[in-house]
Amino acid sequence: MAKNSGQKLKMLYIIRILEEYTDENHPITTRELIEKLALYDVEAERKSIYDDIARLQDYGYDIIKKENRNGGGYYLGSRDFELVELKLLVDAVQSSRFVTERKSRELIGKLEKLVNKHDAKELHRQVYVAGRVKTDNESIYYQVDAIQKAIVENKQIEFVYLEWNAKKELVPRREEKYLVSPWILMWQEEKYYLVAYDHNSQSLRHYRVDKLKDVEVLEEKRIGHAIYEKLNPADYVNKAFGMYGAKEEDVILTFTERLIGVIIDRFGKDVSIRPVKNGLRARVKVMVSPQFYAWVAGVGKELRIEGPDEVTCEYKTWLQNLLEE
Repeated sequence: MAKNSGQKLKMLYIIRILEEYTDENHPITTRELIEKLALYDVEAERKSIYDDIARLQDYGYDIIKKENRNGGGYYLGSRDFELVELKLLVDAVQSSRFVTERKSRELIGKLEKLVNKHDAKELHRQVYVAGRVKTDNESIYYQVDAIQKAIVENKQIEFVYLEWNAKKELVPRREEKYLVSPWILMWQEEKYYLVAYDHNSQSLRHYRVDKLKDVEVLEEKRIGHAIYEKLNPADYVNKAFGMYGAKEEDVILTFTERLIGVIIDRFGKDVSIRPVKNGLRARVKVMVSPQFYAWVAGVGKELRIEGPDEVTCEYKTWLQNLLEE
């Protein structure tokens, strides 16, 4: 056999070919393997293929030989990701509003490389399943990287915070930058938020990550430890509506048994629920806001706010204002 530089890489090429072209339903014959190796300028004989595959199997690769009337062939039995797992990841990328259309295509393209070309077609078809409104902020990945770096290194950050104007343009909310101590990143209602200690208000605030611009990591250490240590991230997400800053209240809700799943989905399995005369009652911690009232109204008349009186009065006023507008 002629010696060339490709011979040293032959076994790596064999693994690449098995990864790209084979599965249980698509084994590759020795002849086909030799032909594909030739595309990489690698010459091979049948005996050398048998020896190489045996070595790869000894190393730990799950290469399986499938026998049939035509002589059978080889395929890669196990992979780092199952096809169903990659489908879940593709769906998550595609449906995420945080990921831009261009980045979605790039990420899904990389996921396709983790399966053979036959299965990759199934992932590719899913790119077109959901037409979701996505962010246009291509720099968001670098903003997230800067935030994560600041959290790991215990440092403060500053940034420009954007908002929409009447011309459908994202413009700075104010002239000066925001100065915060970042603590956590979290998902809520298909959006990505930064929860941070705001130095001006001296309280925890949350910010839409896709509306951040020019994130800069500072040398100063974070502050706000005492407030953050009291925070339970899971509870914080459950009680926050729309992730808008609002006053936290213990709210009493009454509802029919049919809505118990709605309450658990919203506030978690640990929510305290007990039977009352006309149904069920739950005491929940809520960031009381127009978004919370909109959620209650959207659920319907089977859900009521029973207390405290300040919240029930505010809710009635909110409803009345809607009727008058």
